[in-house]
Amino acid sequence: MTTRDELRREADAMHARLFGVHAPAPAHVPAELGDLLNEITHGAVWNRPGLALPERMLCVLTALAANNRLGPLRRHVGPALDLGLSPVAIQEICLQALLYSGFSAVEDVFGVCGEVFAARGVTPPEPPRDTASLEELSARGTQRMNAVHGTRAQQGYAAPENTVTGALYPAAIRYGYGALWFRPGLEARQRALISVAAFTALRMQDQLKKFGQSALNVGLSKTEVIEAVIQTAPYSGFPPALNALAALSEAFR
Repeated sequence: MTTRDELRREADAMHARLFGVHAPAPAHVPAELGDLLNEITHGAVWNRPGLALPERMLCVLTALAANNRLGPLRRHVGPALDLGLSPVAIQEICLQALLYSGFSAVEDVFGVCGEVFAARGVTPPEPPRDTASLEELSARGTQRMNAVHGTRAQQGYAAPENTVTGALYPAAIRYGYGALWFRPGLEARQRALISVAAFTALRMQDQLKKFGQSALNVGLSKTEVIEAVIQTAPYSGFPPALNALAALSEAFR
């Protein structure tokens, strides 16, 4: 059984690994409160087994980008690079998170990433322009959606016979699956983790249940899906994460 003193030491070590030994404390936060937040975030959550550190960071970036938390996002982009996430991967994480929360924040979020990249002397390569036709996007989007979700691909709001959701869902298939899931920089399992983390942070339990199950189809384990949810808790709230875990427990049954 880990003692609290041991947990605090683990938290300090993890914080130093991510942000450096001499990283400044968050502005305007009393030292005692900063110590408590560090214990919770970097001791009780970041030190859990079951999910690799780069993928934990992926979940953090997702939660911060989805909720437009620009200050914390700025602090985490550099450590994300240090953990091995490429600039392209970081941009793709943010882009997919904004697909779920709204593209209106893309300028702010990408601006923050660009500032950190520039300070690090990093220039992300320009991805090739996607020249697929709308028909091709729809076809490969449907194929990817079926591969990810299996028999549940056309259930619920995705049901073809639903004329109300059908006013929008073909565009979601075309761009969400046909364009975004084919972009370079991330593997399918990473995109599934982004979906799980984003829907947890955004409190979208119906989508979380669907993607939590589907994540198993692209190489993730139940433990990794559960840890992706837990990783968001310090950044978007413990109640949303607990609600998401309850939804997952029902979906996994």
